[in-house]
Amino acid sequence: QVQLQESGPGLVKPSQTLTLTCAVSGTSIAPSNYAWTWIRQPPGKGLEWMGVSTYDGNTQYSPSVKSRTDISRDTSKNQFSLQLSSVTPEDTAVYWCVRIRVTMYSGIYPHGEYDTWGQGIQVTVSS
Repeated sequence: QVQLQESGPGLVKPSQTLTLTCAVSGTSIAPSNYAWTWIRQPPGKGLEWMGVSTYDGNTQYSPSVKSRTDISRDTSKNQFSLQLSSVTPEDTAVYWCVRIRVTMYSGIYPHGEYDTWGQGIQVTVSS
């Protein structure tokens, strides 16, 4: 059974860097038929795709957070992480790590089914 589990701080102060980790079990993050992404949902708003990491280490980010975001992967630990710098209260959200079952690549961008989600982690940005 594939499971994704987010971990990280529930409360972050403005201007700090938020780091979340997604531990993956039941499958390896290495194969090319999977990609790994972060999605968030601010209170009262819709889902926001933040970025993706592919099997070869390439990353793609949403323009809205690109300048502040880094997604990295550690295949030895079978986990991937999200770093979001210079956070503001507008970054308050539930954050999910999600697996994409890749069906095709458009260049380096993966397409497929978002088939496995973590349980989500609430992050609040407040002083």
